[in-house]
Amino acid sequence: MIKVLGIPFDANSSFLRGPYLAPPRIRLMATEGSANNYTEEGVEIIAGRDYLDLGDLSFGSQNSQKAYEQVKAAVSKAIADGSKLLSLGGDHSIAYPVIEAHALKHGPLHVLQLDAHGDLYENFEDNPYSHACPFARLLEKGLLKSLTQVGIRTLTQHQREQAAKYRVNIIEMKDFTMDFISVLEGPLYISLDIDVLDPAFAPGISHYEPGGMNSRQLLDILIAIKLPIIGADLVEYNPLRDRHDMTAMVAFKLMKELIAKMA
Repeated sequence: MIKVLGIPFDANSSFLRGPYLAPPRIRLMATEGSANNYTEEGVEIIAGRDYLDLGDLSFGSQNSQKAYEQVKAAVSKAIADGSKLLSLGGDHSIAYPVIEAHALKHGPLHVLQLDAHGDLYENFEDNPYSHACPFARLLEKGLLKSLTQVGIRTLTQHQREQAAKYRVNIIEMKDFTMDFISVLEGPLYISLDIDVLDPAFAPGISHYEPGGMNSRQLLDILIAIKLPIIGADLVEYNPLRDRHDMTAMVAFKLMKELIAKMA
């Protein structure tokens, strides 16, 4: 069974709020958007038939520690029966509890992170739960067998040091090729931050970072992956910065492709 869970939490965002509005906006594109329910490889994806939508978590508190515990518990419950889960953020901080829950279920994971940012800070702005820190938390706990980051174009010296410390395989956007796909290991977890795309293709994001990949390149990556996918998250869509649902439609398309990959 494939499940979808909305995690509308963005209190760990370091710049703008808004990604908490993303899950219902993405779902809305199934009925109000301009696309149909088919993936690029001809697979039809319909809620209730091909996946179970668990709705959105409700957060009574914006406290980072409490949110971390709530998300981890909810994800653990969702995958306890062997189901695969697509988590819709929210900011990228949700990846910490989501991926930790998967690792506790399956053992240390191979993770592909598609992102403009490394999210490897030891502690960003005095918040260890920041959306700039999730992969540092996962790596320091030994929850990842490997981490491959693709599309990165904002690395600081600190993050380069963190990457070297934890042996992270980084394909910076300036050096991008598809060669990394042939050396990925599985089962694989995919963490997809929509700001991996250039802002021209995804204006509905909080952090505009020019020089990213285009939509075709991102879709080609997903299509080319032939490994079993045990889970995924789609994060950092910010409806408050979108234009005519351009980014919502991109996110909806990515949602379909990720569900099909996990099926």
